[in-house]
Amino acid sequence: MKYKNITKAIFIKRPNRFIAEVEVDGKKETVHVKNTGRCRELLIPGCEVWLTAPGTPDRKTKYDLVAVRKNTGVIFNIDSQAPNAVVKEWLAKQDFSKVLPEYRYGESRIDFYMEKEAEHINEPENNGQDFGQNDDKICRYLMEVKGCTQEIDGVGYFPDAPTERGVKHIRELIKAKNEGYKAILTFVIQMDGVEEVRANVATHPEFGEAMEDARKAGVEILFLQCHVTEDEIYIK
Repeated sequence: MKYKNITKAIFIKRPNRFIAEVEVDGKKETVHVKNTGRCRELLIPGCEVWLTAPGTPDRKTKYDLVAVRKNTGVIFNIDSQAPNAVVKEWLAKQDFSKVLPEYRYGESRIDFYMEKEAEHINEPENNGQDFGQNDDKICRYLMEVKGCTQEIDGVGYFPDAPTERGVKHIRELIKAKNEGYKAILTFVIQMDGVEEVRANVATHPEFGEAMEDARKAGVEILFLQCHVTEDEIYIK
C-alpha cells in the first residue's frame, strides 16, 4: 500500500483522539488522526509525522496523520485502515479462489471470508477437522484483522486501548472454528523489527482472556510482518 501524496510535519499535541495539531512548513495545522488508539509512546511533542491530503470535499481538516517516527528512529504506520488494505493486497497473491471483505457472520462483520479448493491444502498439516463446515471440495475461512502499533522492547502489543469490539470478534472466530471454518486472527505489525504480538492484558485483560481461549479452541494466530516507510506499508 502506497500513499499518493505525503507531507512531513512536526507533531505538537493531540487535543482529543480524533485530531492533532502539527506544524507544516512553519505553520500550525489541525489534522485528522487515523487511529483512535492512545499512541502515547508515539505521538510525543516534537516528533516527526507524515500526513496525506485525501482531497475529500467539505472536510474540516486538509490532512490525515498516517505515520510517525518513534524516538527509537523506527517509522510506525498508525493508519487504522491500512491493515485491511495490505491484507487485501496480500490475500490476492495467495491461492484462494474467493476473497470477500466485510463478511456478515453471526452478529458481526468479519474482515475477510475466503474459499480455497481442497486440493490446494497442504496435507497432512491441515486435516479434515479444520474444514468441517466445508464440503469435500471447498474449504472456508474467516479472518479478522487487527493492526498493531504498539511496541515494547521489540515485542508488539494489542490493544493499546480497551476494545470490546475486538473481544466480540474473537468470540465470533471461536464460534466459527467450532462450526468447522478455518478461523484466523491476524495481526498486521505496522512497523519493522517486530515478529510477535502479545495481548496487552494490562490495558484490556478481557482481550487477553479471549485471545487465549481462541488459541485453545484452535483459532490460528497469524503475525504479518511489514516494511514501513513514511509513504508505504506492505507485508514482507
